[in-house]
Amino acid sequence: MRLTRLPTSLRFRQCWTNEPLSLPVSNLCAEALASGRSPGYYMDLISLSLTELRQALRQGQTTSVAATQAILDRIVAVDNQVQSYLTIADELALEQAAAADARRQQGEDTPLLGIPVAVKDVICTEGVETTAGSQILSGYIPPYDAFVVQQLKQAGAVIMGKTNTDEFAMGSSTENSAYFTTHNPWDLTRVPGGSSGGSAAAVAARMAFAALGTDTGGSVRQPAALCNLVGLRPTYGRVSRWGVIAYASSLDQVSMFGRTVADCAAIFQVTAGYDRRDSTSIDTPVPDYEAALTGDIRGLRVGVPEEYFGAGLQPAVAAAVLAAIEQLAALGAEVMPVSLPHTKYALPAYYLIAPAEASANLARYDGVRFGPRLLGADVIGTLKQTRSLFGAEAKRRIMLGTYALSAGYYDAYYGRALKVRSLIKQDFQTAFQQVDIIAAPTSPTTAFKIGEKVDDPLSMYLADILTLPLNLSASCGLSVPCGFDEQKLPIGLQLMGDTLQEMTILNAAYAYEQTTPWHQMTAPL
Repeated sequence: MRLTRLPTSLRFRQCWTNEPLSLPVSNLCAEALASGRSPGYYMDLISLSLTELRQALRQGQTTSVAATQAILDRIVAVDNQVQSYLTIADELALEQAAAADARRQQGEDTPLLGIPVAVKDVICTEGVETTAGSQILSGYIPPYDAFVVQQLKQAGAVIMGKTNTDEFAMGSSTENSAYFTTHNPWDLTRVPGGSSGGSAAAVAARMAFAALGTDTGGSVRQPAALCNLVGLRPTYGRVSRWGVIAYASSLDQVSMFGRTVADCAAIFQVTAGYDRRDSTSIDTPVPDYEAALTGDIRGLRVGVPEEYFGAGLQPAVAAAVLAAIEQLAALGAEVMPVSLPHTKYALPAYYLIAPAEASANLARYDGVRFGPRLLGADVIGTLKQTRSLFGAEAKRRIMLGTYALSAGYYDAYYGRALKVRSLIKQDFQTAFQQVDIIAAPTSPTTAFKIGEKVDDPLSMYLADILTLPLNLSASCGLSVPCGFDEQKLPIGLQLMGDTLQEMTILNAAYAYEQTTPWHQMTAPL
């Protein structure tokens, strides 16, 4: 197995000396290329959705090796521009693809057999470097797979590599990565969103058929909206966090990107489930999410919260989302207003709770328990030297969280934020007694320019203002493409459901998707 670790090898040279990314051709690559298929054959493959590729594989119309090679070719062609991957496991992926083809020839079939997917770099993958986008974990190679990676492998998926992320998933633009900034495939001068921007960009640029991310405050739904993808954030505890590098433990949730609603449902189907190693994992049966995609939403009650349509919402976003809600009504849904009165307190509550948990989680990186040891003059000096490897945003959130938890301030800040969290959760519970789902914008604006908000942390935090409340309530939600603004940048419709009601929001999104063209639009790379 050979790994191409981009920050210190080819990608590092590309970033700093303009040397282009190239991957040596392995024996398996050579066999695939020797098949005589034209480059157009590979291009046709990468245009397929996950479920379309699955059908083609099952019907014998293509092979996993061909699909994997097509993705590798695409990475070589465009990832110097997009910069979505931190590590490409090229030979490992081709070995997995060849094994998948062999299993299929023997009559085996599993839900994701032979399908190339990407994994966010905060999710541990055995034998593949996992850095959480931070210098403090540079060189860390986990000896085990996270639960979700185990599930993907068991389902037959091919792991292409690890995608770029804001450091420890702290950010809304992927500009906080310690290695490089990922670019939005729809406009390379703009951000893809964050913190799962690497995964979003990889799927949007056709460098993976689907990808895993994490959603702590909107880090999958927001980049999904900015990159014209479907991004699903399951109920807290529905997917195990075991093996995921922690940011804020009561908010982190493994989530997934797909090109279509059906793609997300297929990934969710194999990653959901109880895991005894995660104390927050929900021990309840996993329903058939793919079978739930009927497209029939007649009688579905859709709530529209006025609090999500206030000041700061880009007019084009408001127009597209309202038009999408009208389309749901045309499909038979009953639309009615609802109120989530404590929404305005979600941002300050989140930025007390999440940094407080981060300060506790990141305390382990001290050069003794985790992280490299950079020696100083004494113990304190060593600790300072080691923690100098944290980036600016990680330091900011650690300091904010430590302050909120300090003696004399705990009740005034952290304790009060927990009370507000309870009120926000009550708002959602009350609303879901009246409606089945809640529809709103995912992001207040379309993708902003790279560098536009880096010197204004509060402005950056506001990018997640419409996704944060859901995370505080522990409910489920997704973003589905619903249009474009005047600059041809994607807009997302956010559908939120009660706890464990993923089938309801998936089917509503599927019904909308099947009657609109937005998900068929591709980034102009």
